[in-house]
Amino acid sequence: MTRTPIEEIDVLLADLDGVVYRGPSSVPYAVESINALGSGIRVGYLTNNASRSDVTVAAHLTELGLHVGPDDVVTSPQAAMSLLEDLVPAGSTILVIGGEGLTVELARRGFVATRSAEDSPAAVVQGFDPSVGWVHLAEAAFLLNGPGGADIPWVATNTDWTIPQARGTAPGNGTLVSAVHTAVGRLPIVAGKPEVAIFEEAFRRFGSRRALMIGDRLDTDILGANRAGIRSALVLTGIDRAKQVLAAVPDQRPTYLFEDLRQLHEPYPDVLSLDDGSDVVTVVGDARVRRSANRLLVESGSGIDLLRAGAAAIWNSGMAIYGLDVPAALYE
Repeated sequence: MTRTPIEEIDVLLADLDGVVYRGPSSVPYAVESINALGSGIRVGYLTNNASRSDVTVAAHLTELGLHVGPDDVVTSPQAAMSLLEDLVPAGSTILVIGGEGLTVELARRGFVATRSAEDSPAAVVQGFDPSVGWVHLAEAAFLLNGPGGADIPWVATNTDWTIPQARGTAPGNGTLVSAVHTAVGRLPIVAGKPEVAIFEEAFRRFGSRRALMIGDRLDTDILGANRAGIRSALVLTGIDRAKQVLAAVPDQRPTYLFEDLRQLHEPYPDVLSLDDGSDVVTVVGDARVRRSANRLLVESGSGIDLLRAGAAAIWNSGMAIYGLDVPAALYE
């Protein structure tokens, strides 16, 4: 008997950019699908975007029609603060490379924020904000390259290379972190997805690990969920699409594949693998994909079930995707 993906979970963890909204507007079907969840499932919103506070994010989500309070939002700056509390003394001065999302959380945890390396900060915390420029990145480099800089903690909220925006895909915090890394010759401690710190923050907040993570990125949302030991769903409304799904490496493969969030409430089809002589036929719903040696053939089906079948055929083949002949019908 097939089950919906939300059965047997206590918490639904949803990424924001590319899953719930793009820029100021909601993703089609996202709001109504989340609002249709029963009262027995707590919804938490996990975001690597450090430019806004939980209050600001909750207000935006409320404007879109969701029923959200600040406590429902788990941000990478919040996870970064938990890391900092283990790295530096309480009340320390912290060099901030970022915006409101960082300064608000620093104040909540009793840290003192500064924008200058000349204030002898005990650590650097770096997160995305559209205002970040060379002068801010230079302050981090001055501190980390200065006397004793090798021992000064550097915490990044996340290392996402890109961020979805209303006009398209833009450079993310990872590009800014990379600039500092190039200048100082070391890497930061990372709080956000795919690292587990942000998931641990969510588990503490919502009191359960029986969770499903929904994201649009294999290398952050899905990898992070796999590292945290929970189920995951990739929804094809953001960064990663069919080509990336088919080529996903083992630790970035989701439990479920969604075209949109309506499929949270739909029975998820079983994936059947049938031996047919020397061939293997993968069946999902009415989609059938045959693997004959290193060649894949689409026998029937379309849409999301065909992608599910194609992905399973590739993932279960034991072969790297570049060793397979993959028909364009699977990713177009």
